[in-house]
Amino acid sequence: MEIQNVEDCFKFRLLRKIPPDKDKSKKSLEIAKKRLKTSEEILKAGIFSHVVLEAYTAMFHAARALLYKDGIQEKGHFAVYIYLKETYNRKIPVHIINFLNIHRNERHEALYGIDYQPEKEDAVIALQDARTFVQEIEKAM
Repeated sequence: MEIQNVEDCFKFRLLRKIPPDKDKSKKSLEIAKKRLKTSEEILKAGIFSHVVLEAYTAMFHAARALLYKDGIQEKGHFAVYIYLKETYNRKIPVHIINFLNIHRNERHEALYGIDYQPEKEDAVIALQDARTFVQEIEKAM
């Protein structure tokens, strides 16, 4: 199964249509902001792998806020990225949308990889990118 576009995401049920839900959209954005704050606290504590995880989670929840607003339920992280890239590329700069996929891969390596151990610089970049991403999502709402 190779996912290349939003049509594939719906075909393979990684995205599904649901009624638009402003409450879930708002809650998801609130969670994103909380995860950003948690990421900042963890950075101060020097736990860099967790900063990467929390920063990505902030981006993921911010992205889901747009999906809930649009009446879309995700069933896969990559599908969220594909949806944003195709649907919001005129409202959100593509290089910022790409942050979601970059840090999705980084999160995966931090969680499951054997060789990757995030350093302070990785954590700082992940947090900066997450802040920018969440701000852009808010503008697009």
